[in-house]
Amino acid sequence: MFDNLPRGTIVIEDLEVGMSRYLQKQVTDRDIELFAEVSTDRNPVHLDDDYAQDTIFEGRIAHGMLSAGLISAVIGEQLPGHGTVYLGQTLKFMAPVRPGDMVRAEVTVEAIDHAKRRVTLATRCLVGDTVVVKGEAVVLAPSRKFD
Repeated sequence: MFDNLPRGTIVIEDLEVGMSRYLQKQVTDRDIELFAEVSTDRNPVHLDDDYAQDTIFEGRIAHGMLSAGLISAVIGEQLPGHGTVYLGQTLKFMAPVRPGDMVRAEVTVEAIDHAKRRVTLATRCLVGDTVVVKGEAVVLAPSRKFD
């Protein structure tokens, strides 16, 4: 994986609207197989080349939630980072991710509610210039005062 900053925590007192972090990961066949095992989602569009060839995707695709998991990794490891609690996430799947694709998961601070320790984050995943997942997350950010 390639990240733009070290892992750790940015407490809410240090967050600013517009801050952004990302990571990149190449999705492998093994990632897809492991995700199928952990999630128990064994839809053949993810695992069976012959089956997937006859779908609208004309080939195997990764689970959409595998890409969404990369968003979770950025939130939990970088922005805000360790100690962050997910409160909600919307997702819209825009395009398929295929085995071998390099996915870039990006998170950007959109709004901060200091009184409630809530942070709203724009989230998206890209393969090249193509947005494959987009959404918004709301998290409880760690605080220097409470954690």
